[in-house]
Amino acid sequence: MPIETFHTQIARNKRNSVILIAGFLAFFILFGLLIGAVWGGVRNAPAKAATASSSEVGVDVTGNSVGQPTVTAPPPPEVSFWDRINWPFSITIACLAGGIAFLLTLGTYFRGGNALLSISHASELKRAQDPQLFNVIEELSLAAGTPIPKVYIIQDSAMNAFATGRGPKHAAVAITTGLREKLTRDELQGVMAHELSHVRHYDILYATMMAVLVGMVVILADIFLRSVFWGAAGRRRSSSRDSGGGAIQIVLMIIAVILAILAPILAKIIQMALSRQREYLADSGAVELTRNPDGLAGALAKLSGDREILEAANRATAPMYIVQPILKMRDHQKAGLFDTHPPISDRIRRLKNLGA
Repeated sequence: MPIETFHTQIARNKRNSVILIAGFLAFFILFGLLIGAVWGGVRNAPAKAATASSSEVGVDVTGNSVGQPTVTAPPPPEVSFWDRINWPFSITIACLAGGIAFLLTLGTYFRGGNALLSISHASELKRAQDPQLFNVIEELSLAAGTPIPKVYIIQDSAMNAFATGRGPKHAAVAITTGLREKLTRDELQGVMAHELSHVRHYDILYATMMAVLVGMVVILADIFLRSVFWGAAGRRRSSSRDSGGGAIQIVLMIIAVILAILAPILAKIIQMALSRQREYLADSGAVELTRNPDGLAGALAKLSGDREILEAANRATAPMYIVQPILKMRDHQKAGLFDTHPPISDRIRRLKNLGA
């Protein structure tokens, strides 16, 4: 069995990102198909055909037939579960859901980084405004073998930083004025090395796209659940008057409601778990670039003690930052299922072990 190295971990992360995004797109199509089946109703069973039975017909003395034939019904042909689904309507909804997901994913790929910078109220920084910061980033980019990213500043006294973009050639790093003013050069180098590690590992693309895809799962599930409660799913019940059709409709609706409730929760858990793994990997990557674990450890210690509120951050952008910007979610001593970052104390401990 081959030994897993730091670089094979990065390759595995990139491969898993592609698989995960493909899985989300497949989910949108399948869930759309299920929604279409519920909204579209089910086909009726064939009507029973009437025939005459000769056993009820008599003959009089003149030889003429008398009496009335009795109407009986032979058993109708069996209709399978799959034949009852309104496939044209279901496939139309599935294609619509998949198409919207694809277009949003494509838009996120090309414009997601700019959108995050805009949401965070970040403005581009020029070399003349902060030569030392640019020198640090240029040194680290040379060590990482990546192009120099654009640099942005967030006018906020809270201490934090993040990286975004779709890859090393289209990357940007942003830092708050609070963090910039309170770090030594070694600590600043550690933070920027952490962010450039996210760039090297393509975590920036993963984090941006996952934020959009998870958000889409939540929206899709919410739309469906609202439609159920508003009666949208029952608009076609007239097409399901036979008991078999009604039973199928109920089963489909129960499955869809359960999936609509569980899918956003599971999607969020997956996103958070992988985000925590990538934070550990970015910390290790920072040490690989700087050869100085104490720099990042010192910066994390200062970030841990910062009680300023980052006004520009929200739950959607929180996973992008080097530490959790929402204070009530930062102070956990043990990572929970919905935590985007591992505990800072644990990250510092691991960095100290790397330097031992």
